[in-house]
Amino acid sequence: MCLTSIAAPDSSAPAQPPRQHPLRAFFKNPERAYYRLSDDGKTLGFMQPAGEPARMNIFVQALDGSQLVGEPRQLTHETERDVAGYVFKGNDVVLFQKDFGGDENFHVLAVHTGTGTVIDLTPFEQVRAGIEDDLEDDPDHVLIGHNQRNPEVFDVYRVNVHTGAAQRVAENPGHIIGWQTDHAGQLRAAVASDGLMTQLLYRDDETQAFETLIEVDFRTNVAPAFFDFDNRHLYLYSARGRDKLAFVRIDPARPDDETVVFASEAVDLDGVAYSRRRRVLTLASYETDRPQRHFFDAQLQGIFAALQRQLPGLEVSLQASNRAEDLFVVAAHSDQTPGARYLYDAQRDTLTLLGELNPAIPAADMARMQAVQYTSRDGLTIHGYLSLPVGREARHLPVIVNPHGGPWARDSWGYNPEVQFLVNRGYAVLQMNFRGSTGYGRAFWEAGFGQWGLAMQDDITDGVQWLIDQGIADPKRIAIYGASYGGYATLAGVTLTPHLYAAAVDYVGVSNLFTFLGTIPPYWKPMLVKMQAMVGDPEADQARLAATSPALLADRITTPLFIAQGAQDPRVNKAESDQMVAALRARGVEVQYLVKDNEGHGFHNDENKFEFYEAMEGFLAAHLRPAA
Repeated sequence: MCLTSIAAPDSSAPAQPPRQHPLRAFFKNPERAYYRLSDDGKTLGFMQPAGEPARMNIFVQALDGSQLVGEPRQLTHETERDVAGYVFKGNDVVLFQKDFGGDENFHVLAVHTGTGTVIDLTPFEQVRAGIEDDLEDDPDHVLIGHNQRNPEVFDVYRVNVHTGAAQRVAENPGHIIGWQTDHAGQLRAAVASDGLMTQLLYRDDETQAFETLIEVDFRTNVAPAFFDFDNRHLYLYSARGRDKLAFVRIDPARPDDETVVFASEAVDLDGVAYSRRRRVLTLASYETDRPQRHFFDAQLQGIFAALQRQLPGLEVSLQASNRAEDLFVVAAHSDQTPGARYLYDAQRDTLTLLGELNPAIPAADMARMQAVQYTSRDGLTIHGYLSLPVGREARHLPVIVNPHGGPWARDSWGYNPEVQFLVNRGYAVLQMNFRGSTGYGRAFWEAGFGQWGLAMQDDITDGVQWLIDQGIADPKRIAIYGASYGGYATLAGVTLTPHLYAAAVDYVGVSNLFTFLGTIPPYWKPMLVKMQAMVGDPEADQARLAATSPALLADRITTPLFIAQGAQDPRVNKAESDQMVAALRARGVEVQYLVKDNEGHGFHNDENKFEFYEAMEGFLAAHLRPAA
């Protein structure tokens, strides 16, 4: 077992522990963020809190080159929840999404930047919608997918962004789980699944029926990335015949002949970008302990080199551009700060500050995020991150073990407000990518199948023991905290290893694998058989699911527990938390329960976030005594 730092200690870090920064400074919405550019680069979009109560709303402001002129104008006036996200459609229309109380039934709306007129393009109740293609070359239309006709599947519509008039251009036969357009906005490829087998479908044009190009077991990841610029060949993300996901090119006439464009031997590929204007591939991204890039394009590589010269020591990324691709929104950040946003004029090589995301908290007071690895009890290498309190010796510390959600996701390097808040309060925080996490190849992902509460949980437990063996953790002051699957891992931790933790916080976590599999959203139902293959079949695997469902093992829990739940959660039904709380209270076990009626899978409104983290801070302090 070894501890490997990804960076030398920050020489500017204080020798003594920094002051405790206000809780709300960590979790409040930024004063201004989410910058975007109109196609012509003459308008800057951004989001900032507005209204009563204050929610993140969309504003626009005129640009003269890279200089802001005039006053910002507010386009949206949401007061229930933050706007979920937005994009420019040309120069005069902004498309944005909103849901209701966290139910994830997102609507797509259009707002005119000049008049402020808002049109709901998907005005249907209990329907989930999303943009399939913004149709950059069509000033009046966008492709939207939604499940109004059948809650379980998504059809595609061409919608007029000025009037809302819609025409269905593809009806889902019942098995398509994803659509792919070519560079002309034509629906030319799709992914279909019966849960266990996945098909890549293709057609030469929209007048033809789809035909199957490739069929694989769901364990083999194959998905369309985008069409080649000739609109005849396809780029795919593919793990056919390999462990790690690669970027490949195929001719639909010979779909089994893959030309590998880029692959990493160490980890899965995350994604590939291209230039719309120049019609070339630009870069591939992947993540080892830190984000990595492979450049296909010398021009973009030169832009990144220029940015790194002007922003040394920071991770930089491009978040938006104008259509000419000579004006960019640049994010500069690190593990110690969410950083700042800039406008970069590539022709003049000038960088203009738009704003810092969280100027209230000095980066020097925040912890470095160290990459670590340890060996599981059965020999797997588990990668993770350890964040240690600044200015304190790394010996016998109170520790928060923080397993990620998903579980088919991974923890990544970068600024994390939860982690930094906990570290600022005196805790060490351990995050680990247990088996089943994505990014480390097919074999590592498959090693988690059927292992909820078993080997996946052992990987977490082994990380805790490793910290104890290293002398970093005080074995009497260890807590576990997680959300979603991390919440399940929290509950599993205090039922399957009840003496390991002094406190536990479950945030929108699964407690009963039987009821979880029976209450998924309707649009997950086409994939239910896959979920059962990865988690467990309620009938065939009844004994295993019962032995790893914390709600059925509540009599083992002695650890003080805090549970938080959104009443509108479509992924982890509120009944998951209700039944755990009822079982514990019936036994007289301490359990603190926070429910928010206007939230879903995690809290988003500022006032609810503040209440949750204030309660969690007090709960952890009472049981772990971080100042001891």
